[in-house]
Amino acid sequence: MKKNIAVVYGGDSSEYVVSVMSSKNVLQAIDQDLFRPWAVEMRGTDWKLVVDGEQVADLNKQDFSARYQNETIRFDFAYITIHGTPGEDGILQGYFDLMKIPYSTCGVQSSALTFNKYFCSNYLRNFGITMAKSVRLTQGAKIDVDSLVAELGLPVFVKPNAGGSSFGITKVKTKDELKTAIEGAWKESREALVEEFIDGLEITSGLVKMKDEALVFPITEVVPKNEFFDFEAKYTKGATLEITPARISEELTKTCQQLSSKIYDLCNCQGIVRVDYILKEGKFYFLEVNTTPGMTATSFIPQQIEAMGMELKDIISKLIFDKIC
Repeated sequence: MKKNIAVVYGGDSSEYVVSVMSSKNVLQAIDQDLFRPWAVEMRGTDWKLVVDGEQVADLNKQDFSARYQNETIRFDFAYITIHGTPGEDGILQGYFDLMKIPYSTCGVQSSALTFNKYFCSNYLRNFGITMAKSVRLTQGAKIDVDSLVAELGLPVFVKPNAGGSSFGITKVKTKDELKTAIEGAWKESREALVEEFIDGLEITSGLVKMKDEALVFPITEVVPKNEFFDFEAKYTKGATLEITPARISEELTKTCQQLSSKIYDLCNCQGIVRVDYILKEGKFYFLEVNTTPGMTATSFIPQQIEAMGMELKDIISKLIFDKIC
C-alpha cells in the first residue's frame, strides 16, 4: 500500500504566501506511483485537509489524521513547507516527534537554533566561521543610532532576528533611516539585527544528507536587479539573475560546498538545507541557514537539483524513503 504523505503548508508568519507556493511545487513533485500526497494547511489552531484547493476536513490533532470520503487517513510522513513559525523554528517538529511521525526537516533543537539568526551566528563563530558583525535589539529597547553606526558603519542591513523571505529587511544608508528600519523589523520579530554590510557576491548553497548518501548541489550566484535580494527580487520572475553553477572558480566552489557541509553537521541539520553567503575577496561570509528553504518554481533548490542532472521528484523520493525505511 502506498504511504500517505502530508505536505504541510501555511503557518503564522508573513511567509504564508511563500509557503503556499512551495507546497504546490512539492505536491507536484511527489511521485504518485510511490506515494499518496495530501495537502494540509495549518494556520494557528486551524488545521485542514485540502483537496483540489478546497478545505474538505479538519485534522485530528490527537493523532494527526483526517476523515475524508469514509476513509480515515493516517499520515506516514510529513513534508514541511512552512517557512517561519511553527514549521521552521522547531515547534511543529516537536509535535511530530510526539506523534512519532517522521518529517522532512531538521529536528527541534537544530530548527530552533538555525531559525534564530543571532544565536546561530554566535554558535558558529566558535568554530571559526566567518561572518559580518551584528548587534541584536529587543523590541522596545532604546535605539542608540550613533553607537550602532560607530560600531558597524554605514550602510547596514536591518533584519528580523527570526524570519525569512526578506520580510522586514532594509538596507540603511543614513543615520536618519536606522530607527524606522529597526522598528519595521520588530513588526516581524521581537528582535532585530543590525548587521555590518559586506560588499560582495551573494552565493547560496543547497545540500541534503541521508543515511547512505550525501548530495551537495551546485551553488548559485545571485545578482538582483534591485539594490539587494528583497522579497520582490526573490519571487518576481526576471527580477534577479540566478546563475547555477555560479561563475566562480572550481576551487572556490569546492570551498563553499565544504563549508556548507561543515555548517550542516555543526548545526546537526537534517533534510534539504540551504546556506547563504557573501563572497568577498575570496572569503565566504556566512549569512544564515535555511532549514525549510523555498521550493517555489523560482526557488534556488529546484534550480540546483536540475543543474546536477536530477529532478526534484528524485530527491524528495530519496528523502522520504530515508526517513520511513
